[in-house]
Amino acid sequence: MRIAVDGYGGDYSPSEVVKGVLAALEQDKDVEVLLTGKAEELSALAGEHERLTIRDAREVISCDETPTVAVRTKKDSSLVVALDAVKDGEADGLVSAGSTGAVLIGATLKIGRVKGVERPALAPALPTVKGGNVILCDCGANVDCKPTFLVGFARMASAYQKGVFGVADPRVGLLNNGAEESKGNAFSVECHQLLKAAEGINFIGNVEARDILSGDVDVVVADGFDGNIALKSAEGTANAVLTLLKQGVLGGGLRAKLGALLLKPVFKGLKHTLDYNEHGGAAFLGLKKPVVKAHGSSKAKSICGAILQVRDMIVGEVSQRLEKDMQND
Repeated sequence: MRIAVDGYGGDYSPSEVVKGVLAALEQDKDVEVLLTGKAEELSALAGEHERLTIRDAREVISCDETPTVAVRTKKDSSLVVALDAVKDGEADGLVSAGSTGAVLIGATLKIGRVKGVERPALAPALPTVKGGNVILCDCGANVDCKPTFLVGFARMASAYQKGVFGVADPRVGLLNNGAEESKGNAFSVECHQLLKAAEGINFIGNVEARDILSGDVDVVVADGFDGNIALKSAEGTANAVLTLLKQGVLGGGLRAKLGALLLKPVFKGLKHTLDYNEHGGAAFLGLKKPVVKAHGSSKAKSICGAILQVRDMIVGEVSQRLEKDMQND
């Protein structure tokens, strides 16, 4: 399989992107990468590799540009050239840490949606306290939603859980301000009723934000506005916990420092678990081919994880599973 990677997407491109590409190639001998961007610079960083192809692209789409205009006018940008490779069948999926808006617009226009999908959605896999993960869908692609969109989000995220993580019958919850069926605004109540009536979705009811990471649910669906707030709140809480632990150790005297030294592997594991970006990025579900949007501040480890994440989506036939589910709907 070949995966297209936007060589100039992200704050630390192209050096960290190249390092991540080389790490992914080292980890999986069946993966090939098509890396797009300024060829001479990428070649100098990457050197020669039999499973790496570099395609020249002279422009870069920045985060402060209007996504639709940038995708349509910057045809020689690293992102658009990578998208075109996926569209033309030269690559089986895409990774970019660049402008979220440009990735979403470009992927929708060039790769296209699975038939029956109203709106593609961003869906990160978050760690839970029980050791598995939960898919939060949507987390920012669609801030204004119709209730029917969330039924689609449930189908897309369920297909992702089945194909990549092997969950046979994913439990789906609706993000709400209470567990009772009557809770929420008119939008939430209508979403609840549609999800409850939908065939092929294992809907277990409403889920409060505090229970997203409980491990009691495999998919949490939300409109992109609320989902993004929930995601950023979880990220902020994780960072705050780690910061408070560090402050407590530094200000706690010799005993605290000795205890922290003994617990260092635990703290390191906690940081690794809480940061989903270390494992890749947010899958852009609902497209005909896999796309993963890595965080803009991604370094090599995250880029590598995102490439392997796309690999897992290809192997798990996530798009094909979704297409089948939509046809049976």
